[in-house]
Amino acid sequence: MVKKSFHISCCRHYYSGLFKRIPRFDTDLNSSSDIRRIMSDPILFLGQQTDILEIVAMVTGVIAVWLTAKNNIWCFPVGIINVCLYAFLFFSPAIRLYADGGLQLVYIVLLGYGWFNWKKINAISSKANITRLPLHSILKLSVITVFATLLLGYLLKNYTDASFPFIDSLLTSASLVAQWMIAKKYLENWIVWIIADIIYIPIYISKNLPLTAVLYFIFLGLAIVGFIDWRKNIRPYAA
Repeated sequence: MVKKSFHISCCRHYYSGLFKRIPRFDTDLNSSSDIRRIMSDPILFLGQQTDILEIVAMVTGVIAVWLTAKNNIWCFPVGIINVCLYAFLFFSPAIRLYADGGLQLVYIVLLGYGWFNWKKINAISSKANITRLPLHSILKLSVITVFATLLLGYLLKNYTDASFPFIDSLLTSASLVAQWMIAKKYLENWIVWIIADIIYIPIYISKNLPLTAVLYFIFLGLAIVGFIDWRKNIRPYAA
């Protein structure tokens, strides 16, 4: 869990140089619309414009991936919070990454499944129970990824104003496969994440999401750490 024992009064002068809110609201938060307004209120962070929503999403994302790399079941509840925040962000009119937004909604289901499956596995054995993905499963998942990419990419290109429809669709399909692989504790999920993170970084830079781009640099490092740590606890090939 995240430690929240900072004393704001002690840190105020330090953070004033990092964060600067552009508009200022002096009214009380009397409705959900006020909260949404504050969450999307532009902030300057290290000279880059962002908002509170992206900052919170970034922090929860880092925590969730770190917990996954450490094979800690708390990665699932933290991950659910993270994907809910990103779904709101990606569906916003300024971003319009619809495939990524829809991906977050599906993640909620996959994270719930992973949470349930890890609890069941942990109840049977205290070992890490990490396995390699069988060759026949690699072939099946590759075919599914290509088919899903072409179908979703076609739909997004012809029926929406989505940015990068086919690249977005490829990353969406691959990310879903990788998340399923996490739920099943397959080592190769980290290879998929490493490739996806490398592609995601320039996309988020082009969409003026600086903190999210930084987040994916961190994700890339965590994916490498996760691959190394999981490989140390590998079991023989699963059937």
